[in-house]
Amino acid sequence: MPMAFVLLNVEPGGEDEVLQALNGIAEVKEAYRVYGVYDTVVKLEAASAERLKELITWKVRRLNKVRSTLTMLAVE
Repeated sequence: MPMAFVLLNVEPGGEDEVLQALNGIAEVKEAYRVYGVYDTVVKLEAASAERLKELITWKVRRLNKVRSTLTMLAVE
């Protein structure tokens, strides 16, 4: 099953809102607030690579208060 880790930069003060929205997406398997260059890390799994791409492009990256993302596709 295709999997990706997405690192998010979030507007200050928007971390909880973004985390709550991420946890409402069925394909999000794990999501955490983190300290460092990025504010949130998300693990996503989808039935296909195409579905994974759609999720990242149309759901994760378009969440309110998400400034930027870095996506890492997992290889097995």
